[in-house]
Amino acid sequence: MIYLDNNATTAVAPEVLEEMLPFLKEQYANPSGMYTFAAEVGRKVGEARERVAALLGAHPDEIVFTSCGTESDNTALRAAVWSNPDRLGVVTTRVEHPAVKNLCEHLEHVGHPVSFLPVDGAGRLDLVQVRAAMTRSVAVSSVMWANNETGTVFPVAEIGALAHEAGVVFHTDAVQVVGKIPIDLAGLPIDMLSLSGHKLHAPKGIGALYVRKGSKFSSFLIGGHQERGRRGGTENVPAIVALGKACEIAADSIERERSRVRRLRDRLESALLERIPNARVNGDVENRLPNTTNIAFEFVEGEAILLMLNEEGICASSGSACTSGSLEPSHVLRAMGVPFTAAHGSVRFSFSAYNTDADVDRVIAVLPGIIARLREMSPFWAEQTCKMPA
Repeated sequence: MIYLDNNATTAVAPEVLEEMLPFLKEQYANPSGMYTFAAEVGRKVGEARERVAALLGAHPDEIVFTSCGTESDNTALRAAVWSNPDRLGVVTTRVEHPAVKNLCEHLEHVGHPVSFLPVDGAGRLDLVQVRAAMTRSVAVSSVMWANNETGTVFPVAEIGALAHEAGVVFHTDAVQVVGKIPIDLAGLPIDMLSLSGHKLHAPKGIGALYVRKGSKFSSFLIGGHQERGRRGGTENVPAIVALGKACEIAADSIERERSRVRRLRDRLESALLERIPNARVNGDVENRLPNTTNIAFEFVEGEAILLMLNEEGICASSGSACTSGSLEPSHVLRAMGVPFTAAHGSVRFSFSAYNTDADVDRVIAVLPGIIARLREMSPFWAEQTCKMPA
């Protein structure tokens, strides 16, 4: 199997699995216990917190463990609006992950005015429009650091500064960024940041929320004293330990790996664009994640491409894993104004540390033939070729 859907989820690193296994077997104590057995487990939770903080350039006390990126996003936005009752507004973008997009639509439904900022054809924001949206009536702005479908990276430092000028809390969904590009939150105007373990070779079911010291915060999940009272519920110790190890590995390899995966991504992209006519890259090719390419193959259906790739043992996707199964074009590509004939035929390839040149070679070998066969069956392609000059 060739796995090129790493923005959806990643394989658990062997070192991560090895580190978490003892906490599923021998070291099973509840870290809140008052005995030495529990204290040893609690110490490993603290060590994991330090590892996550180190990757982010944060203080360990600023890290709150959650169950996933979606919980982190929900906690951040709800905390911001609950903690600022005099401000009802929310500012976000039209290309957010469903964890933010759908929550903002819910907040709008219950009475919070929401500004959904548009993007241009490359998926970029206009900072003039961002500034105009940051009024004194806004409680929180949530803008993803990088788009999960196209890889387009947003200027979060500039956006955060504009938010702070207006006294607006700034949150960023950094699920796709953590472990892929260096982060130093100590020098950035970011109040809250979400991440998810299964995007950086930890297991599913673990995430974290960075909450800057001094930020107003209202707990989303109320219960015991866990996470310094910020998130109730017994800690998922094996997964927390795993996330800490994954962050340690990422911190040690981030520069090396982003260069290597960028080379693989660029080689695949260049070869496909050269061999397949009427293909285009979606997103900002100058400012994107090093592991991601989203290519539109005009006049064919993306789902058909994915099915035929699957028959060749190749895993890719047509967009967010949280919207798979929908027959509608990606909301991200629609917001970018990608033509219907291209949006429906867009495929995302996303790399990880475990991909190789052989993976790229295999996709280059089979995908041009797949597109050619599908276009032979496409009435849209037949119509297009009839219009071409002889």
